[in-house]
Amino acid sequence: MRIGSYEVHSIETGEFALDGGAMFGVVPKTLWSKRVGVDERNRIDMRLRCLLLQGDGRNILIDCGMGDKWDEKMRDIYRLDTSKMSLEKSLAAHHLTFDKITDVILTHLHFDHAGGSTLKDNQGKLVPTFPKATYTVQKKNLDWAQNPTEKDRASYIKEDWEPLLKAGILKIIDGEKEILPGIHAKLFFGHTQGIQLSLLDDGKQKLFFCGDVIPTSIHLGIPWVMAYDNFPLTTMKEKKEILEKAAKEKWILVFEHCPHLAASYVAQTDKGYQPTESVNL
Repeated sequence: MRIGSYEVHSIETGEFALDGGAMFGVVPKTLWSKRVGVDERNRIDMRLRCLLLQGDGRNILIDCGMGDKWDEKMRDIYRLDTSKMSLEKSLAAHHLTFDKITDVILTHLHFDHAGGSTLKDNQGKLVPTFPKATYTVQKKNLDWAQNPTEKDRASYIKEDWEPLLKAGILKIIDGEKEILPGIHAKLFFGHTQGIQLSLLDDGKQKLFFCGDVIPTSIHLGIPWVMAYDNFPLTTMKEKKEILEKAAKEKWILVFEHCPHLAASYVAQTDKGYQPTESVNL
């Protein structure tokens, strides 16, 4: 799909799992378990989906998954599986290697969004995965990541961004703005502070990368918010604002973690917001 000057591709970087209760907060298991697979440890199936934008001489990633530097204990906790799909394999399918990526837009610095930013080299040293790229993050999110609360400090792992700072390739921006031509950052504060979600708009089509504000299509219901969210009432308000615009203006929504649906249009129904036509990216 082309939007403006970019060819837009949804790419898969792996599969993982998180606790279903944590993913759906106050929604009871009797409801959410009907809509998503759940294993014997109460974890639900999830994807690590990112966007690849190609155009104007750039290869741009929006988020980069968990990466592949995890030990066996952590792989087991999160049921991380990169055997069938990985960042490297997905980029290779588009004839790209890590050194061909020019820009990485990080929604925020949680490990399942920024973990792929770094890797271990042959000497075991942590280095940027994309050595020729400029990485972009919001100042409010970096500040929060460096001083997280007890509630969310396990989600921020300094090894995912400190090598970028040391290499001088982490660009820190502050506020809503055009990150790159045709890519606008919208700010959100419910899940964590300073999430930047990208909106592409060429005057004909609008595409919005939902990140962790609406992590799966199952989370379209306004009260279906994560227990991981630091400010759930803020998340609910933010979701309403997104979905009202998305339904009215026919945005394409991209779901970063959905195991069933990569992207779709949405509509408001008597049962709340629902996905309508799926979109192939």
